[in-house]
Amino acid sequence: MNRMTLLAMGLISGLIAATTAQGQTNNCAPRERVLDQLSKRFGEARQSIGLAAGNRVVEMYASPDTGTWTLTMTLPTGLTCIIGAGESFERVDEEVTPAGQPA
Repeated sequence: MNRMTLLAMGLISGLIAATTAQGQTNNCAPRERVLDQLSKRFGEARQSIGLAAGNRVVEMYASPDTGTWTLTMTLPTGLTCIIGAGESFERVDEEVTPAGQPA
């Protein structure tokens, strides 16, 4: 495993430990704490945002410099959960064909 993978795993483990101590059993923490860690430890900034079922906000954070990325989901209560993390982030600009039209 490379250094970035280990750092991401450490962040997730730390969040799990912190939330387990609060009686939760998943990788969630208050939104401010998650975003602070993503910014300070990994240099990640929000790259995209979307609304999922149940008024949950899904966001992709990434650092083009280090290549790390994190996918989060924020619940209506303000609790933010890490639902994926990795490396080799790369921004792509692709044209989208509108639905129902030939590609």
